[in-house]
Amino acid sequence: MSPLIRLILVEDHQIVLAGLRMLLQSQPDIEVVAEANSGSEAIALSRQHAPDVVLMDIGLPGMNGIEATRRLKQAQPQIAVLALTIHEEEAYLFQMLKAGASGYIPKRAASEDLLNAIRAVYQGETYLHSSVAGSLVQEYMQQTRPDAAGLNIPTLTNREEEVLTLIAHGLTNKQIGEQLNISPKTVARHRDNISRKLKLSTRADLTRYAIQKGLVSL
Repeated sequence: MSPLIRLILVEDHQIVLAGLRMLLQSQPDIEVVAEANSGSEAIALSRQHAPDVVLMDIGLPGMNGIEATRRLKQAQPQIAVLALTIHEEEAYLFQMLKAGASGYIPKRAASEDLLNAIRAVYQGETYLHSSVAGSLVQEYMQQTRPDAAGLNIPTLTNREEEVLTLIAHGLTNKQIGEQLNISPKTVARHRDNISRKLKLSTRADLTRYAIQKGLVSL
């Protein structure tokens, strides 16, 4: 039996909320443990229920989904946040990833895509819907042009590149350790060194860098 994914649904439009609830409750491996209508409520309910995944709308009243994601990840970094939004502009995508979101999917996406995204971020992977993934690649192509000025390229060891590649593929420290025959504690040390060198902290940021360097493909 698949593990149960405990999820908080954050959406302020009641018709959309009802449709999402119906879809998610029909899945045997997903349990909606709470529903929130605002960013501040999402943070409070996450503290109360400690979900695995928070399905986060961006356009929320009061505190928006970007700020809510930032605060939630600071307080409970183990929770995966998946952005589900009408916004497909690059600015929203990059702000959500920078805030710590593990995935980004538009509301117009197919139901199966949404379910796949929830299961992917639950497994520690980064999920970007095909409609927005191209924006990420284009940004890094712009940043890595030969005429880009002032770039100071950090140097990773071969082992650090191996660890980074496996992080970008969604593996946990334990899984990386098993694959590289090192301890999870050593993996964590490598990850700290990678984050320090690259000045990147979230899995989404590290994955974007790995894409940029050609270590993984979308």
